[in-house]
Amino acid sequence: MPQLNPAPWLFIMLTSWFTFSFILQPKLLLLTSTNSPLNKLTSTMKTSPWNWPWT
Repeated sequence: MPQLNPAPWLFIMLTSWFTFSFILQPKLLLLTSTNSPLNKLTSTMKTSPWNWPWT
C-alpha cells in the first residue's frame, strides 16, 4: 500500500516542524501586539429590559 510509505512525507513533516519550532516561532513571539487588552478600560454596559408590545 503506497499511502502507508512514510519515506517521502516523514522528512517533509519533520523539516517543517523544525522550521516552525526553532526559526519562525521565536520570531513571531517577539512581535508585539498593537491592540493590547491591558490598555482597554473596563466599562459595564447598562442593560434595560425589552418591552414587548404583545405582553
